[in-house]
Amino acid sequence: MAGDRILVVDDDQNICELIELYLGNEGYQLDYAHDGSSALDMAKGLNPDLILLDVMLPVINGWEVCRMIRRTSQVPIIFLTARDMVEDKVQGFELGADDYLVKPFEPRELVVRVKTRLKSAATVAAQEDGLIILGNLTVDIQSYLVSVNGKMVDLKPKEIQLLHFLLFNRNIVFSREKLLEKVWDYSYEGDTRTVDVHINRLREKVEAYCDSCRIKTVWGVGYKLEVI
Repeated sequence: MAGDRILVVDDDQNICELIELYLGNEGYQLDYAHDGSSALDMAKGLNPDLILLDVMLPVINGWEVCRMIRRTSQVPIIFLTARDMVEDKVQGFELGADDYLVKPFEPRELVVRVKTRLKSAATVAAQEDGLIILGNLTVDIQSYLVSVNGKMVDLKPKEIQLLHFLLFNRNIVFSREKLLEKVWDYSYEGDTRTVDVHINRLREKVEAYCDSCRIKTVWGVGYKLEVI
């Protein structure tokens, strides 16, 4: 929402001025870092609500900045970079980015994506002790209970584990192999069909009840739970 604090990490003054023009006019409070080391210091000291992050940065590159921030924070991160290869996008998402926008970009699209990520981050009301509340959906991983508007939803234990993991890591894309590792607790052994089956079943059940989340397929990468 307007008034939120955004840390812009980019060494291109023209890009910074363009972002200032569009996001500043939306009422956001903008801070700027022009190298990776400064970005890490400012991210820790300012506690921003969202970070716009370039990849090609002096001192420490954007990949490493994202990796280090994700050790301690789930602040929304949008990569804003000229690197447009599929492999770059996959790497960005696997490092924990929430979104990826390629330069040159349409400023109005940037505004929309920023608003969407900030809204998503504000939606989760509770996320501690295994309890996640998202809109009208409540997931309690300790009790293996899922409810919508206070009414229990019938999900199998593995579906609850998968849902909890995706909710906890909302808007982050995970490959099938990574989901096998994190949810099923075993490494990729050549068959990821079990992930697809569980995702499809979970999508049918959850999207019929939850009014604020969608399980999205990111072609060529994997899956993510997106807050809308």
